[in-house]
Amino acid sequence: MSLAVGTKAPTFTTQDTSGKTVSLENYAGKTVVLYFYPKDDTPGCTKQACSFRDNYSAYQDKDITVFGVSMDNVASHQKFTEKFNLPFPLLADTNGAIAKAYGVDGGGYAKRVTFVIDETGKVAKVYDTVKTDTHASDILADLGL
Repeated sequence: MSLAVGTKAPTFTTQDTSGKTVSLENYAGKTVVLYFYPKDDTPGCTKQACSFRDNYSAYQDKDITVFGVSMDNVASHQKFTEKFNLPFPLLADTNGAIAKAYGVDGGGYAKRVTFVIDETGKVAKVYDTVKTDTHASDILADLGL
């Protein structure tokens, strides 16, 4: 079961698309959208990533950080990012530790769940049901942005 609203978001440190180290604690004071997805370059995951790509400027305008997380490695994330021109980092969770911490480990892949983490580091919203092609705009609408 995924984390509940109001729960302190588990911190993590991992590598992003470019191999840079990313720690959630470095984003304290910011709103973060952390979306988990099963696999790079598959139909539903591509629609979801492109939804965030197409709405990314709206997230930037509101100073919201977007991270996609799957159990794929950095090389896979790089190919996926280049193929679809994704403007936000994808985080490598190759051992599934982040997915487990957030309660979205599907047994070798991350379940499709999105968390909005507020400025205090708490889970503000959880999206367990995701319409992949409109997910990013659905979140913006839900947040009143």
